[in-house]
Amino acid sequence: MTELLHRIEEIVSPTIVGLGYELVRVAMSRGGGTLQIMIEPADGRPMDVEDCATLSRALSAVLDVEDPIAGTYTLEVSSPGIDRPLTREKDYVRWAGHVARVETAMPIDGRRRFKGTLLGLEAGTVKLKLDDGQEAHVPLSAVSRAKLELTDALLDDHRRAQEGAEVPPIH
Repeated sequence: MTELLHRIEEIVSPTIVGLGYELVRVAMSRGGGTLQIMIEPADGRPMDVEDCATLSRALSAVLDVEDPIAGTYTLEVSSPGIDRPLTREKDYVRWAGHVARVETAMPIDGRRRFKGTLLGLEAGTVKLKLDDGQEAHVPLSAVSRAKLELTDALLDDHRRAQEGAEVPPIH
């Protein structure tokens, strides 16, 4: 994470937490024209458009006061979506049992891209069961990008969550 994104995270986190949400990710578009702040309700309920609007207004005010970004930009507040990025340690635990794609900054066992069923996180290592049946152990510190893959099981979990049903963990 760049120094600027880290600073923005420090600026917006208290507001996000104070309003009952969790910060998932802060990202800036390649050209720097869009600041994306990805959030989700801390209580696990599904996100809606009003949540994004509420956070957008609050964060816009905080960012206007602190003014961490030189020049103009567009603030985009969004939910992680169904095929969400995995950005926090707890994401690897919560979404165990689902298919994920993981990319690393440097090769791990001769490769930088992994796709398989997420087995969780253990001692700082992301564990995946690959399509060939092998297990991959990827140090979390080496992960540059990770996200869930859209599958029927993930869609089913999302549908149950939208309906307010308890979503059982898949293991």
